[in-house]
Amino acid sequence: MVHRKYGIGIYIGVNTIKADKTIKDYIKIKYQNDDILYIPTNDMDSIRKYIGGDAIQPKINKLGTRDWENTKTKVKKNLREVAKELIELYAKREKAQGFAFNKDTPWQGEFEGKFPYQETDDQLRCIEEVKKDMELAKPMDRLLCGDVGYGKTEVALRAAFKATMDQKQVAYLAPTTVLAEQQYQEFKERMKDFPIKVEILNRFKSKKYQDDVIKKLKLGEVDIVIGTHRLLSKDVEFKDLGLLIIDEEHRFGVKAKEKIKQLKTSVDVLTMTATPIPRTMHMSIVGIRDMSVIYEPPHNRKPVQTYVLEYDTEVVKEAITKELERGGQVFYLFNNVEGIEKKADDISKLVPESVVTFAHGKMTGNQIEEIMKEFTEGKTNVLVCTTILESGIDIPNANTIIVENADRMGLAQLYQIRGRVGRADKQAYAYITYKRDKLLSEVADKRLKAIKEFTEFGSGFKIAMRDLEIRGAGSLLRRNTIRSSRASRL
Repeated sequence: MVHRKYGIGIYIGVNTIKADKTIKDYIKIKYQNDDILYIPTNDMDSIRKYIGGDAIQPKINKLGTRDWENTKTKVKKNLREVAKELIELYAKREKAQGFAFNKDTPWQGEFEGKFPYQETDDQLRCIEEVKKDMELAKPMDRLLCGDVGYGKTEVALRAAFKATMDQKQVAYLAPTTVLAEQQYQEFKERMKDFPIKVEILNRFKSKKYQDDVIKKLKLGEVDIVIGTHRLLSKDVEFKDLGLLIIDEEHRFGVKAKEKIKQLKTSVDVLTMTATPIPRTMHMSIVGIRDMSVIYEPPHNRKPVQTYVLEYDTEVVKEAITKELERGGQVFYLFNNVEGIEKKADDISKLVPESVVTFAHGKMTGNQIEEIMKEFTEGKTNVLVCTTILESGIDIPNANTIIVENADRMGLAQLYQIRGRVGRADKQAYAYITYKRDKLLSEVADKRLKAIKEFTEFGSGFKIAMRDLEIRGAGSLLRRNTIRSSRASRL
């Protein structure tokens, strides 16, 4: 529990105490050194349930000290600084004279004509909205929202190509090395017929390679760079950055996103996501940011059939077996690095005909790349992995996903994970499970109900709205409602 005045303590129970011939119920909270605080039930407004996630072990405060007051003072100061930075940044962007990109060149038409699929009407509308923003002197700050597999990457490709036609550099910020590698290959393939230099930058590349790319970026010899958090390092400088693309923004912290924007106040920014985080959604709704939404699914796409249930070994066995019998592949999400190898072994024993492999974020880039290559080529058919699956893995033949301990994950995260299947014309299945007989928290219960409810196409936007409802919007201007990971724990 968290008491407004005394801080974090351990809830013991409710005691009935008689004092001055009056019997009252009191909430009993234990603090450091076994000190006890009794709170009358008519003063419930002074306490709150501690919210910090299952994995976080909070520090228990000590009564009779200024420990809690000091903590609150420090957090308020940090929040004021973040709020001030954000407000100043967006104020500067509103007043800044940005670069007005020219109208489309003949090469732009030729590049877009090489797109191997038929664009949806929504996709074309969003492309035009982005281009229109880029052609204005005001810096673009547009949020592109669309379900996984709905064609956001193509919007980004066309925006990036347009930027390079005016000799501007493009930075594409991806949350994982897997997604960065995939997008790097996609950009290289699409740009190969044009004099555009595309490079990749992440921590798994050799130091010599990284230094070479950084040097070329500074000299303007690289037009488009795809990268992870490595792009945010102090040693990365651009000769003339014109467009920043942020993929799956909910995977980055506020400070990380704002840092690269500050490289150049006038840089155009395109943020892409299937499920905007509440703060971003709120900013778009109130008009601080522009938003484009792709509602329309690609042709022949089927909604993912979703089951939310207690973990059951027999259900898991049947789900894997059915997928393998139709020649498909399975994603098994187990978000525990220490136990993942044993889990893979358990799956192998459960379904003997399966060929199981596993991957997690502590592996080297080369290891992950080799594992994913084998899975993509069909040499393995069950991939047990952590949440590295969340972004960037696009394997049309994988159409069943099983998630363990889904109650520990965020709503947007679950939606992204489910979006890794059903990317072709086959019926896909998602089994969202939680530990048997576990009492779910109110928030976890709402998340799981939401992921089960929203299965139809275009649900990403609805999921984001529900997340906004569950978690709250926060505010840029009221310091006591600004959210940060630390503040939410208080």
